[in-house]
Amino acid sequence: MPDKEAATLIELFYKWEKDTPDDVYLRQPFGDQWEEYSWAEVGQMARKVVSYLKANDVKKGSHIGIISKNCREWIIADLAIMMAECISVPFYANLDAAKLNQVLQLGDVEVLFVGKVEGWANMKEGIPEDLHVIRFPDYPGYDKIDRGQKWSNIQSDYLPLENSPIPSFDDLWTIVFTSGTTGVPKGVMISYGLLKNVTDSTVRYNNLQNKPRDNRYYSYLPMNHIAERMVVEANSLFWGGTIAFSENIESFARNLRDVKPTVFFGVPRIYTLFQQGVFAKIKPSSLNLMLQIPLLKGLIQKKIQKELGLDQTRVRVVGAAPMSISDKNWWRKIGLPISEGYGMTENLGVATFLPANEDRPGSIGKFYDGTKARIDPETEELCIQCNWAMLGYYKDPERSLETIKDGWLHTGDKGRIDKDGFVYLTGRVKDTFKTSKGKFIVPSPLEWEFSHNQDIDQICIAGRGLTQPMALVVPSELGRKKDKEALNKSLLRTLEKVNLKQPNYQKISHLVVVKDQWSPNNEILTPTLKVKRTKIDELYLDKMQTWSDSSHLIIWEA
Repeated sequence: MPDKEAATLIELFYKWEKDTPDDVYLRQPFGDQWEEYSWAEVGQMARKVVSYLKANDVKKGSHIGIISKNCREWIIADLAIMMAECISVPFYANLDAAKLNQVLQLGDVEVLFVGKVEGWANMKEGIPEDLHVIRFPDYPGYDKIDRGQKWSNIQSDYLPLENSPIPSFDDLWTIVFTSGTTGVPKGVMISYGLLKNVTDSTVRYNNLQNKPRDNRYYSYLPMNHIAERMVVEANSLFWGGTIAFSENIESFARNLRDVKPTVFFGVPRIYTLFQQGVFAKIKPSSLNLMLQIPLLKGLIQKKIQKELGLDQTRVRVVGAAPMSISDKNWWRKIGLPISEGYGMTENLGVATFLPANEDRPGSIGKFYDGTKARIDPETEELCIQCNWAMLGYYKDPERSLETIKDGWLHTGDKGRIDKDGFVYLTGRVKDTFKTSKGKFIVPSPLEWEFSHNQDIDQICIAGRGLTQPMALVVPSELGRKKDKEALNKSLLRTLEKVNLKQPNYQKISHLVVVKDQWSPNNEILTPTLKVKRTKIDELYLDKMQTWSDSSHLIIWEA
């Protein structure tokens, strides 16, 4: 294992490249076949890219973008950017032309790697004519990129860089653009020094149960997101091991079973989809009954774990959004308890951690060492101090000062901290809205109350300016298989149960079954599968007044 005092990610890579050159580092699926690259091969490919960049007069400190779904070239390009002493500016792979052009301009990008994308015909219109483009090899099922220097030509025509440049702590490692749930994306600036600070704090816990060289990471969440970058890329470089990728949505489950990761990280919706897949094969009531029979319990647990591809995980982590207590209990019941992590891009995704064996329902865990926290007395906002908070937003000093005030990082999350130091989130500051009665509604806790109903896939509490809040829901696959009357009864039972616990001003007036699925493609969800509440208001607010006047408690959108 590398020296824990090694300063930067690229130094860690050099160590693995030298000490374990023949170990497999990257695995890329093509149907039932996997192509593998060793640490030495990855190093040679990255070094050839650096030689190409230097031959084309790309200077130290240049901003280099990456837009691609996760693949081996993504990691290799990122390593090359570090070796070239440049700054990576990665983007979500589903941006349209206007949004891509916006972040390219905001990020001062001089070179752009383009890879596994869909919608290229539209996307490319957002790339300036004079921008230097490098295209990854074509991937089956994805768009053919028809612009820029071919990756294969770089690999065949250039000699690898011979030396191993090392950046300083003060050098900028990356600019990570947020997913833009609240408007214009913000470019979070992260230095190598901040990355080392967060590693120094977290490595002693080793909450992901990494082992030197013996780690299998499954990369499928957007690689440009800070959580995937830290959990997969940074951990693989610190601890060693292998990164395997998902080929596409259709092969996701098969690829996962092939990889058998030792650590699995997902957002709540991913775990919900797994759960719904289990329920599609066996009714929840039947499963519960079998898990209560001692002779069957172990066999059923092992069968489900193996079918999911999670039977060799040492730890499973949920993050990016809170997971309901009922869902966590279900995963514990099948022998795969879930740990929970909390953070934001602005603090490299690291703030608190709740191990799976901690019995603190509703908590997101305790803060890592080196973190101070307080609750704003007026807004109930959780504020944090740590030595790995961002340097600021790129070229946006005004919003930087709004987020970090007097040394305190304002998270935007409402919360509380109990006497034992456990943290609980109670909603988002900006999500709070006011009804026509002048009462403030915090949506998240109400939404969590509906999470035990397996017929509901997604939910959003809305109703700004209405007399009462209402719930908009997307049925799950299980719910969609029911006839309308059965689903209405299920939803009504849950609505009545939830309302029993609420004060009058907070009772849900109606539950609306929307007709369209919510996804990143229609921009209702972020790429990390969070609901964009501003988009919900934009799409449904005009209809909400009519719905609120209805005499039916369960309404189906026409």
